[in-house]
Parts: sequence; structure tokens; C-alpha cells
Amino acid sequence: MFIVFGLFWGGYQALYHPDTPLPRGWNPTVPLAINDDVTPLTTWKLERALATPQACFATLDTAAQFAQLPDLETSESCHIRERLDLSGVAGARIDPVETRCAIALRMAMWATHDLAPQAKDLFGAELTGIDHIGSYNCRRIRTASGASNRWSTHATADAIDITGFQLSDGTRMRLINDWDDGGPKGEFLRRARDSACTWFRVTLSPDYNHLHADHFHLQSKGWGLCR
Repeated sequence: MFIVFGLFWGGYQALYHPDTPLPRGWNPTVPLAINDDVTPLTTWKLERALATPQACFATLDTAAQFAQLPDLETSESCHIRERLDLSGVAGARIDPVETRCAIALRMAMWATHDLAPQAKDLFGAELTGIDHIGSYNCRRIRTASGASNRWSTHATADAIDITGFQLSDGTRMRLINDWDDGGPKGEFLRRARDSACTWFRVTLSPDYNHLHADHFHLQSKGWGLCR
């Protein structure tokens, strides 16, 4: 019993010791940092970072360009809580967009761990820009069969629509033009869609329906839809 307790206590001390050899990404006592290696603990750490506004903004501060703003309360159905003006993630420019911290943090993880490495792998270039058509929009859901009575996740800035990407070598990719490209542009866009499913609760692409022919719809809420 004493041996078991000693092993447990030694392991506990090792986790918290400032000179622990355990890498940050593998240490459950260390909060998420965007540039940490992705490990089996990363998703759990991300959810913990998203649990409070303070933790979300503190985590985002390490790898994004943004200005924190007061909450916007238009109505109970339309608002932006944990509001910010996002202008860049992982060194990539974004036309300033008002959104929630949760969307911004998920964007930062996606850009850091997938988009930027994919740009380097396929083009030997840096990711320099992420294009969008907005996040907050006080409206109902649009469906392929017509109008809906349900509020869109855009009404609370729990979604963002991404239309394309720019690279340091001058390459520009647009979903509306390049989704079916048989070369590296099409490959990049499909990898971008697949990897977005790791970081967002819902990812909809041109493969979902014609309403998404020109953008990825990325949500921070939902139950794992990836199309």
C-alpha cells in the first residue's frame, strides 16, 4: 500500500514540478496553448479553455490578433457574447470579423495545426490569408427546401463562413472555383474541410448542398456533422 501511494505521489509531483520532463501537450495539469503539440489530451484541453470567457481569451491571446469587445445583445435570439474583433490567426490575415471567442479559438487551432502545415506540404508556401463572408448575422436557418423557423447559429456568432485562402507565393484558392480542381488547390481545400472537422462541432462544405457551394460553414456548437 505504501509503495502504491509512493508511486502515485511521485507521479503527482512530477506533473506539477516546474522542471517536469512531461511535454506540455501531454500534461493534463497544464492549460491549452495553441502552439502545443496535438495529443489525445488536446480536445479535452480545448473544451476546458472554452468553458469560461477568461480561459478562452487567455488562450487565444498567444496566437491570434483580436480586440476584445463588449457583448452585443440585440435580442434573446440574436447576440454576440464573449465578443471580439478577429483580424488574424497563426500569422494569417483575416478581414476583421466580429465573432465569439469560441469561433476564434477553434480557427486558431485549425490554422496552426492543419492549414499552415498543409500549405507548406502542398505548395511550399506560408498561409497568409483566410477569406470569409462573416460570422454574426441575425437570421433564421436557410435550407435547401426553403426558409426555416429555427434560428441560425450565425444569429449568436457561433458559426463562421470561410470562402478561400491565400498563400505567400501568390496562390489564391476559392471554394466556388477550386473545390473540384484535380490539382493541389482542390487537394488543399479537401484537406482543409477534413481537418476542420477535428476542431469544429459542425463542418459543411460544397459536398453538403448547393447553399454551401462557395464556403465552409463552421460551427462551434452541434453534434459532429462533417460533410
